[in-house]
Amino acid sequence: MLPECRAGSPASLSRLESRDLNDRQTCTGDRKAEDYMWSRANQLFCWASPLLPCCWCQVSRFCPPRKSCYDWIGPPDKCSNLRPVHFYIPENESPLEQKLRELRQETQEWNQQFWANQNLTFRKEKEEFIHSRLKAKGLGLRAESGQKATLNAEEMADFYKEFLSKNFQKHMYYNRDWYKRNFAITYFMGKVALEKIWNKLRLKQKKTIN
Repeated sequence: MLPECRAGSPASLSRLESRDLNDRQTCTGDRKAEDYMWSRANQLFCWASPLLPCCWCQVSRFCPPRKSCYDWIGPPDKCSNLRPVHFYIPENESPLEQKLRELRQETQEWNQQFWANQNLTFRKEKEEFIHSRLKAKGLGLRAESGQKATLNAEEMADFYKEFLSKNFQKHMYYNRDWYKRNFAITYFMGKVALEKIWNKLRLKQKKTIN
């Protein structure tokens, strides 16, 4: 049985902005049929993705319905644990809106690459730490019952402390750049909002004159 990873379900997918039901009516035609088709395709990918090598999931295969008029958030990526966002591109996208969207897309790719690599390093070093501790105790990788041998919480605490200490500077640089990107995105979001308000006022003024 396929896991419940259907596009549009609250558990796996949500839009970035809540909209009124009336706004959703702008996407008409065979929307339901396409939604179903894409949801089934997404189910199949979610089922098969654990079988794929890690390098394959650097870029999420999730795709929203082609006629969607909103931003969509997909299921968590298997390597980075981040939910990919597919940004809606309106037909009349202004240069400011394009700049904001491209900045958000570039930031998402930057985040994806950092956490995919960081998680891969974490898992690799964790396994190496466990193996070295078990070897020092004269134990194998498997217990007598056949289950995978593990270390207790106190022993693993040594690894977590060492890993955090070793990666402190890397995380510090990441947080610094993350704040810079967030401020830039917030700045352009404000400019886009003001641009929309100004355009509405101009349109209203034209209607009043006419």
